Amino acid sequence: MSDLTFLLLIAFIITFPIIEQGIPIRLPKGTSQQVDTQKQIVSVSVDRDGRIYLGTDLVQLDELRAGLQARLAENPELRLVIRGDESSRYGVVAQIARLANELKITRMSLATNGDGSNATPD
Repeated sequence: MSDLTFLLLIAFIITFPIIEQGIPIRLPKGTSQQVDTQKQIVSVSVDRDGRIYLGTDLVQLDELRAGLQARLAENPELRLVIRGDESSRYGVVAQIARLANELKITRMSLATNGDGSNATPD
């Protein structure tokens, strides 16, 4: 019985981040580190069509600025995770990173898939 409970707990831990990030994004492959989930994390996603989401809300770049400023005012230790679809335009992701820099968000990371990190080019 405890094995079944343990398996259900593991399944919940694995699927919860997927449910939480309701925007379908294919992350690029790369090295990754675990992010400390005890700190407040704000997720900004860019889908393959270049649409920007703050959490799960579709926003324009100026709305993103206002939303990030409000969250930063609530928590100066805010951590920003940018989730860009691997087929999205790099310029949109760069604009978001530049915006975060302008707002003095110092804890920022780019989400990647995590596998294939040690692959060597042919």
